[in-house]
Amino acid sequence: MGKKINPVILRINTTAKPLSRWFANKQTFADYLQQDVQLRKMIATHLKDSGVSRIEIKRSSDKVILVIYTSKPGVIIGRSGSGIDELKKRIKKQFFGSEKVKINIEIEEIRQPDLDAALVMQSIAYQLEKRVPFRRAMKRAVDSVMQAGGKGVKVICAGRLNGVEIARTETLVKGSIPTHTLRANLDYSRGAANTIYGKIGIKVWIFKGLVFGDEPEQESKRPRQRNQRKPRPKKQDPDVKKSTRRKKRTIVKGTVKNTEESKKSSPEVVN
Repeated sequence: MGKKINPVILRINTTAKPLSRWFANKQTFADYLQQDVQLRKMIATHLKDSGVSRIEIKRSSDKVILVIYTSKPGVIIGRSGSGIDELKKRIKKQFFGSEKVKINIEIEEIRQPDLDAALVMQSIAYQLEKRVPFRRAMKRAVDSVMQAGGKGVKVICAGRLNGVEIARTETLVKGSIPTHTLRANLDYSRGAANTIYGKIGIKVWIFKGLVFGDEPEQESKRPRQRNQRKPRPKKQDPDVKKSTRRKKRTIVKGTVKNTEESKKSSPEVVN
């Protein structure tokens, strides 16, 4: 199952959290769900160049809280909060109308954008739309993830790559991607790049480490403790080394002397 379904949905009760947090009865559940999908789509298109990774939605009876995770919070906020005010008015007009609903928008900054699958996917799509070769874009993304501290990364691009007539799929993997391990902190995202040849699908998996209960993320391999160091080889006394060297030299000199004496003692052959 780890290779068949969305790895984030598979880990909702372990390492991942649901993006929509509210309670509804049978009459309002479908409306709330449809409204969440349309809200995310509208915000993603409105803030296309703002590095939006994901959007959390929290609801109560008369209040809606939107938490936007982004790598560029200053672009969304704008001068003295003008960007957020404009976004609030647009959401209020398009989705709630005359309803008495209070809308709050919170901005959360992503400290490490190279370890976020959605942002990595967006950067690859942007490069493909600018006609960058797909192999170069994939290699750049993989190298940036590994340099940022990722334990593994997998990137798949499918479609008319580099404008060829026959579509194909290319995969690039580095490190480990334990898709079937539920305590593995895996981030996943998919999207498409709109090129002049058609759409190119992109999928990104990023493995950040293992999570054990309430403890923070840990590496897949336990790091060696500081006290457990390899014992250093013992240093020999310098006098011992000198004595061994002298013995070897005397032996070599003795062999040379013996060979010279043997030559002198041996009779010369006269033709």
